[in-house]
Amino acid sequence: MSQVPSPAPASRRQFLALSGGALTATLLGAAGCSAPDDGASSAQAAGASAAGPKTLTKIGLDYPFTQLPLYSTLVKLSSAAAKKHGVSLLTTSDAGSADTQATNLNTWVSQKTQAIVCFPMVFEATESIARTALDAGLIWVTYGGSLEHQSADIQFSFLKGGTLLGEAAAKWANEQLGGKGKIAFLTDSTIQLGRERTKGMIDAFTKAAPGVDVVAQEQAIDPDTGLSKSRAVLAKHPDLNLILGVTDAAAYGGYKALQQTGRKTADARTFVGGQDGAAPSLLAIKQGTFYRASAALAPQDIANAIVDVPLAVAAGKANPSVQVPVTLVGPGDAARIDALLAQNS
Repeated sequence: MSQVPSPAPASRRQFLALSGGALTATLLGAAGCSAPDDGASSAQAAGASAAGPKTLTKIGLDYPFTQLPLYSTLVKLSSAAAKKHGVSLLTTSDAGSADTQATNLNTWVSQKTQAIVCFPMVFEATESIARTALDAGLIWVTYGGSLEHQSADIQFSFLKGGTLLGEAAAKWANEQLGGKGKIAFLTDSTIQLGRERTKGMIDAFTKAAPGVDVVAQEQAIDPDTGLSKSRAVLAKHPDLNLILGVTDAAAYGGYKALQQTGRKTADARTFVGGQDGAAPSLLAIKQGTFYRASAALAPQDIANAIVDVPLAVAAGKANPSVQVPVTLVGPGDAARIDALLAQNS
């Protein structure tokens, strides 16, 4: 798949806000297992070593998109998880501003906040702050990706989530369409999370359903862009059968575009799927619509990782980073969907 140049920071911020990691999810699966040692940079290793074994009493969670429902969910669940370990959870109020995030992070570093878990709005711009934190002997955990300077990171099985979605959609296409039809992908090429999810879903689908024509690959990560890009594709290909999204937010925009152009909600020859486990998408799946799948993340498991990873670094554990598991949910997973929705309440 051809790569496009990275866009301006604004689009990166928009992606992070709407995928919450993705829940969008966020965003964005589960009690993680430790990621393998993949030859992390010497700066990362030095940062973990510099932090050294210590007793943590405070962990700072910098999740910048305070306007999103996921923010309050993560704060509530993470605070409860921290309390079980006798740790206080500090939070910032960035209000979706990269400048405010930088100010708040620098304040925490100057105050010697023991451990910082940060979801960078602009990864490149956060690198120097992370380096300063490590130099000060603090623990730095990157949420939703990796920095060169960090103690550990929390990721969301990006490639696997895309692969699960692509495989499920291909299986459906082979069974319901005889392996023929048309598909559009709503993608992202701006950050690691988006690139890996995109690769996973496209590679898995095209390998398993080679007879389905790929008629579009459009950059779209939010509902409005997903809607407008999907409507443009439908204008050229009104017989489009499948839309797969790098986020549930984008895919839900595609779902609405199909409805607005006359597609019946339970059309047997239509499949929409996304990634994150966002509530609107989960509800559409549960209701038996043609929104048929989501590679979903569990907020509780992300909250656990927010606490467990800094504690693991402080304890001097090897390979403290986590890949939060992702689970594919579909129409037959009502109990799982209800559990995910309950965590988002």
